[in-house]
Amino acid sequence: MPTAGEIDARERLRIVVPPKQSKERIDVYLTHQVENATRSKVQKAIEAGAVLVDGRKVKPSHPVSPGEVIEITLPRPPRPEAQPEDIPLDILYEDKDLLIVNKPAGMVTHPAYGNYTGTLVNALLHHCRTLSTVNTNLRPGIVHRLDKNTTGLMVIAKHDVAHHLLARQFSKRTLQREYWAIVWGKFSERSGTIEASLGRSKRDRKKVTVTADGKHAVTEYEVLQEFEFLSLVRLKLKTGRTHQIRVHLAHIGHPVFGDPTYGGRSNTWGGLEGKKVHRAANLLKLISRQALHAKTIGFVHPTTKREIVFDSDLPADMKAVLAELSGSR
Repeated sequence: MPTAGEIDARERLRIVVPPKQSKERIDVYLTHQVENATRSKVQKAIEAGAVLVDGRKVKPSHPVSPGEVIEITLPRPPRPEAQPEDIPLDILYEDKDLLIVNKPAGMVTHPAYGNYTGTLVNALLHHCRTLSTVNTNLRPGIVHRLDKNTTGLMVIAKHDVAHHLLARQFSKRTLQREYWAIVWGKFSERSGTIEASLGRSKRDRKKVTVTADGKHAVTEYEVLQEFEFLSLVRLKLKTGRTHQIRVHLAHIGHPVFGDPTYGGRSNTWGGLEGKKVHRAANLLKLISRQALHAKTIGFVHPTTKREIVFDSDLPADMKAVLAELSGSR
């Protein structure tokens, strides 16, 4: 925990326990509700009086009840500046305005709590003399993000004019963005649209869920290839919500293969039995993450005003899964 001299701001959170919440210790409950929280940190905050329930101090063992109002005061240490690091980059294209990079699995897009080093931004700062300054000093050049374990193409802005012009295309959804994913099951229709509003889970704030009071979200899909109990699909985003593809596919019963957060790592998915269970387990050994790749990106160049499109190969782990599937069809 930061000392008093390190604290430059305090964030206050207000959580209303939902009607169907079961009895659970408040330290356990808040660990799931507060981003980057750990149980030990929550316990220390409770003991320090930084957590109030209906205006009263409680113990970490206090069982939460529906309707209770929990108020939390969180100290926030000052954010450090991102530092350049000599990390290899897979650059598909670069000019004076922008870069196109192919982000690998396991790389966080920009520094944040728990990941202040080893990110794409750290690598970019070592590679580039200048990056756009539209965002905070921890996100220079970053126009859009990919999840840590989603691979694929990202466009990076080298200056503010390019950033604004690219961001406008993201906002208006005029860019071409195509994802490929390996997902569980076979689809009843070869193509379709998933339309379901998304918001933070009330049970676990680190996850996203389909909810009536969430933000509008639309994903289009097309089945490219079917296998025994998996499918290769192409996806296009009509909106850009956090975890959108992963949550939408799980919502319709086709979680992304290998996704540990949204039900993609069960080798008994859909009631698989016998040899299929063993086969699914072997396939899961080939990939330790969600099998999702941002394959294509196209946009109008901010300076030349010409439309350019970039495409990338699938990463090695997804290729390995597909090769195994194709070899035993």
